[in-house]
Amino acid sequence: MRSFPFSVLLMPGLLCACASDMRVHGNPEIGADAEARSRDLADRFQKQLFAALTAALEQEGPAGAVGVCAEMAPAIAAQLSEESGAVVRRTALKPRNPSAAPDYREQQVMEGWASSSPMGADGKPVSWTGWSDDGSFRYMRAIPTMPMCLVCHGEAVAPDVAAAIHAHYPGDRATGFRAGEMRGAFSIRWDKVALRRIAFRKRIPAL
Repeated sequence: MRSFPFSVLLMPGLLCACASDMRVHGNPEIGADAEARSRDLADRFQKQLFAALTAALEQEGPAGAVGVCAEMAPAIAAQLSEESGAVVRRTALKPRNPSAAPDYREQQVMEGWASSSPMGADGKPVSWTGWSDDGSFRYMRAIPTMPMCLVCHGEAVAPDVAAAIHAHYPGDRATGFRAGEMRGAFSIRWDKVALRRIAFRKRIPAL
């Protein structure tokens, strides 16, 4: 039996992987599907966190709600990331949690929104999509500051609430907001592996 060098045997797999990456990056069908999935993930994140915070405000008051948010927000993000295969998170130019600090692309997008209303002409929060150089697809949606948010994020935070914020977030920067201003954004990133799963499940053609 004729033998071949390991590098020769490995070559077809490498070529297939490269071809797969080329098919995924910039593919409009995959991008449209990832955007639709991202909108759904952002909706679910918002609804679950809103429900948890509303219940906490009613049962424990604003100071108690700070602790609930500190626990629930990362847990919801982790759950949605696990289910979808995407990286789901919230970010902000003035983050409360240091782990929510924006990367370069997130900062660029949010700085572009900061000088105007986070709401679009259709009455919905503005959003952005784009492909990154690493082959990932990204989706962001602005989070407007709602009146109920001002209890913990406004210009006049009560002393007990401020103390709770400092206890959970010593480096907090997320106060001083007014209703209607951009508080932050949902940020969802699909890497090449996640995008290939989408293509496989949807049976999207190679080109």
